[in-house]
Amino acid sequence: MTVHRLTTTASLLALATLPTLAHADAAPEPATPTQTSAAQASLANDDIVVTAQRRAEPAQNTGIALTVLTGDQLSKRGITNVNQLQDQVPNLEIVPAFGGGQPQFRLRGVGFDDYASNNAPTVGIYIDDVAYPVPAMTQSALFDIDRVEVLRGPQGTLYGRNTTGGAINFVSRTPTAQLSAGINLEYGKYDAFKGEAYISGPLSDTLRFRVSAVSEQGGGFQYNRDTNQSLGDANRTFGKATLEWRPSSAATITVSVHGGYDKSDLVGLYLTNDFQTGGYGVGTPGAIIPADTNIHATGWGFTPQFTSSFGWSANAKPGRDNMTQGGSINAAIDLSDAIRLTSITAYDYFRRAELQSWDASAANESEEFWYGNEHVFSQELRLSSSRPGKLDWVGGVYYSHQLQKDGFESDFTNSLGIVTNTHFRQIVDSISGFGQVNYHVTPAITLIGGIRYEHEDRRLRGFATDIGAYSASTPLTWLYPTFADGDRNTGFDEVSGKVGIEYRPKTGILIYANASRGVKSGGYTAYNSPYQNQIDAFQPEVLYAYELGFKGDISRAFRLNVAGFYYDYRNQQVLGTVLSEQTGLIGRITNAPKSRIYGAEAEVVVTPVKGLRITQSGSYKGGEYIRYDAVDPNSLQGSAGSYSASTISYAGQSLPIAHWSYQGSVTATIPAGDYIVEAAGDYAWRSKLPSFLGAAYDLPARWIVNANLTLRPAEGKWSVGLYGRNIFNTRYDLVRNYFLPNARVAQPGRPGTYGIQLGYHF
Repeated sequence: MTVHRLTTTASLLALATLPTLAHADAAPEPATPTQTSAAQASLANDDIVVTAQRRAEPAQNTGIALTVLTGDQLSKRGITNVNQLQDQVPNLEIVPAFGGGQPQFRLRGVGFDDYASNNAPTVGIYIDDVAYPVPAMTQSALFDIDRVEVLRGPQGTLYGRNTTGGAINFVSRTPTAQLSAGINLEYGKYDAFKGEAYISGPLSDTLRFRVSAVSEQGGGFQYNRDTNQSLGDANRTFGKATLEWRPSSAATITVSVHGGYDKSDLVGLYLTNDFQTGGYGVGTPGAIIPADTNIHATGWGFTPQFTSSFGWSANAKPGRDNMTQGGSINAAIDLSDAIRLTSITAYDYFRRAELQSWDASAANESEEFWYGNEHVFSQELRLSSSRPGKLDWVGGVYYSHQLQKDGFESDFTNSLGIVTNTHFRQIVDSISGFGQVNYHVTPAITLIGGIRYEHEDRRLRGFATDIGAYSASTPLTWLYPTFADGDRNTGFDEVSGKVGIEYRPKTGILIYANASRGVKSGGYTAYNSPYQNQIDAFQPEVLYAYELGFKGDISRAFRLNVAGFYYDYRNQQVLGTVLSEQTGLIGRITNAPKSRIYGAEAEVVVTPVKGLRITQSGSYKGGEYIRYDAVDPNSLQGSAGSYSASTISYAGQSLPIAHWSYQGSVTATIPAGDYIVEAAGDYAWRSKLPSFLGAAYDLPARWIVNANLTLRPAEGKWSVGLYGRNIFNTRYDLVRNYFLPNARVAQPGRPGTYGIQLGYHF
């Protein structure tokens, strides 16, 4: 990264603070209403107010299993993307499919292996109560965040889209009553730069605003093994602006807009085994590329014929050119002293363009370009009680319209002798009605009941895989589509809900039990396909969840939270194989009729002395198929029109999930005269994450340890810090996969890095 680009980016971010330079005596940024409530409700171990159940309440008073991280914790631990949360939250794994921008979420073992972009995730992502139903849309930068709430278990009652695994809620910082501004700068190893700035305050007695932005540059740690060209630099900038209008004490209307671009390099794949080029499908075997022993090494190469078909240059690196923009209007109006009306209207647009080399070389055996345009509109209306009483309730309706125009091109010239372009449109309309009541039988006992009815239509239109070819002297020519009948319809009418009981025997102690039913949408296997029944719909999956939990502030210095769960899984969506009498075996997402998952989690917070905070969490989960008969790929017999195969039972076979995880952090705040020194470290361990592809693609167990040291005046506006991430330089992979028998690849996690952080807030 050039010095000019770095200084230019820093200058742009600093512009947000210029209007307040004349106010050098301005107070530090005041706490938001949420932060103020949290402080009032806290014990020595710092409770946080959350809105996980659509009402503000301390996390310790919420009868569900959840993990909460503050925006300050996200910043100090270098978390700028939702994928990085997997090292901070028990029982959470997030795998980038084939090392690209399609994340695969898994909470408590409930996940979904799918590299296409058209199917709903098992874990819902929400930003300020707005759902992001397309997984690739979740990959923009996280900034100016007040907190993130990770809810484990089905969220089928109060949330906009049904999910079986859980939900991750990001809550942004809100406009402040006093004028304030700040800037944070970070520079580290591999020329990595991050700058974030905000300005917030009143425009009048009833109108407040907040504007914030972030930019990330550099940080690439890889190189091309053949040309030594660097790879992996970030180049992304995002901003958001919020207006909060309070025309009266009974109404708050918040208008937010956001947007930005991501033109970053991708992290390249490396070869885990020797790669015999040209050794499959066409031609004669070519050169052997040795396996990479250095995770910094990678490879790529694209032909002009391929890249010109989507308007990129032949010397392009693996990377992306994504853009996002959108906005929301959130209106909360007290209709009386006991009833509140909330309306959330939102629209988001996401344009995706992403180029990756699945063979990690210049062999042109599998080069991939993903493209798409996603439009999502949603409207939620809900009524809720706003005054404490025997009965707390919320009810409403939710509507969502989703339009996708997606596809991907694949260059298989030196493996299969073809180029393909798979493309489709998908329209999803969802409407639901929901409600939940909490009845306080006594001050110690609360009964909970919730229900949701949802209708969804999911329509696939114009699906086709076009076949093309080129040679060294001819341009790419599209020859024919595989089939013309590319329209499919599916959907569901499902009821989900929850019943539960909460018991508070004394102040600071909560015992709860919940039974819930969650649903995840069905969909289509939108992969390269020459077969019409490839895209036949798979069914929705249903999860019956049973959870027993304890939350206890045993003393002012010791907190213990424990939860155990059992999941009865019906029609689990599994990437498998089906038989066609006409064409043979077809890889497709299928449904396993019955399986189960079980496990437990424990979280401890200890504050033994003032200024020292220790957190520890651990989890275990296991699971197996109970009833699942799948095609045995080794039993295929016959010929076109009369293929047959036997089935094999997977009953009793373990699900491919990581059994153990462990996370912890230690933070020490030490007065030093007129200054304060904060030393912090966090660490995470996860056991082996098995792959459905087989043991060769399992992700081994690994430790990640981070640390930071910050100095700030006891009464002042600035801070300076040092950070180290993955300080023991653990070598680990984010994903392992293959294309055909020859190219076995993996995407490495980031190696050890270190740097400096500067902050100024007033």
